[in-house]
Amino acid sequence: MTANHHMRKQMIVALHEIPGIGWQAIHKAVSHRLWEKPIWKTDDLTAIGMRGAQAKAASERYAGRTWMSEADRADNVGGHTAVLTPFDSEYPQALKEIAQPPWVLYARGRLELLERPAIAVVGTRVPTAYGRHSATSLARELSAAGLTVVSGLARGIDGKAHEAALYGRGGTIAVLPTPIDRCYPPENVSLFHKIAEHGLLVSETPLGTPLHPGQFPLRNRIIAGLTFGTVVVEGARRSGSLITAQQAMEMNREVFAVPGPISSPKSEGPNDLIKRGEAKLIGCVNDIVEELAWLPAALRRLDLDESGEAGGPAGNEAALNEEERKIIALLRDQPLSINELHELSSIPFGHLNALLLNLCIKRKIELQSGSIYMAL
Repeated sequence: MTANHHMRKQMIVALHEIPGIGWQAIHKAVSHRLWEKPIWKTDDLTAIGMRGAQAKAASERYAGRTWMSEADRADNVGGHTAVLTPFDSEYPQALKEIAQPPWVLYARGRLELLERPAIAVVGTRVPTAYGRHSATSLARELSAAGLTVVSGLARGIDGKAHEAALYGRGGTIAVLPTPIDRCYPPENVSLFHKIAEHGLLVSETPLGTPLHPGQFPLRNRIIAGLTFGTVVVEGARRSGSLITAQQAMEMNREVFAVPGPISSPKSEGPNDLIKRGEAKLIGCVNDIVEELAWLPAALRRLDLDESGEAGGPAGNEAALNEEERKIIALLRDQPLSINELHELSSIPFGHLNALLLNLCIKRKIELQSGSIYMAL
């Protein structure tokens, strides 16, 4: 990191952590290259829209160079912690594409998950048994296929999605409304610590900030922004999950919805999205892959990068497991639909979906029009 980059980053983090200083003020400070000035004059701060207590706090922190170093910050939080700005190489590219990307991301855990194709799974805090099952099976399939599952660590659907995806190939990212060192809701603290160790925790909220309602929609925009699409499992018409879906639409991201019983109030949100044509109806990971022709190739490239060679685990037939070899043997006899493969292989339907996507990514089989698979 160059000295210029380091000073710019320190300025961004310091301004971000002063209460009352908003996105536009930091944008102007960066545009005016204020980090290069030896002192900040009143005119400098007025030019970026800062007055009163905020201007005084910013001037004092800058003059005394009292901003905390990243090492100190990581020590205070614990674990593998990073503080990222849009000028850092680790900052996720997908988030740079939204209207107002967070100036600062506090991240704890596996930073490499920010480089993977990611999809959000969101829903109600009080799901039905159908919703819990749908979120669990879908998140498990997505992660097994190599997609990182992103959600908000809320009770209900969010928690189920994180739990199901955590130990899969794609892993999971939890975007918090609270600072990175605080779990909300408290009952998810065990899951919070598991994600810190095996997945990734992300927050825009500075350390020490008390929780307030405005942090939830800000958290939701990061969930939508980090991902190529959002899946709504269950939610009322005016729930937070519908807000996340709306934000995804505004960002020109994909929106998917799991349909539910017309008699269930919890399914009004996703059913309405489908009825209005704002979300694509899905029931499994395969439905998402069929909508996104670019996805298998993207995951395949990522697998090759991670294995280091085309003949590594992603491309070596010896690395296929017994179930994958069984599927290929069936398809070498004749092209088959997933229902036919399910009957012939006796592999559970949800697990079969994930296996088929993996084999498509590995270029062992191909999905043809009419949802028919054939061996390559």
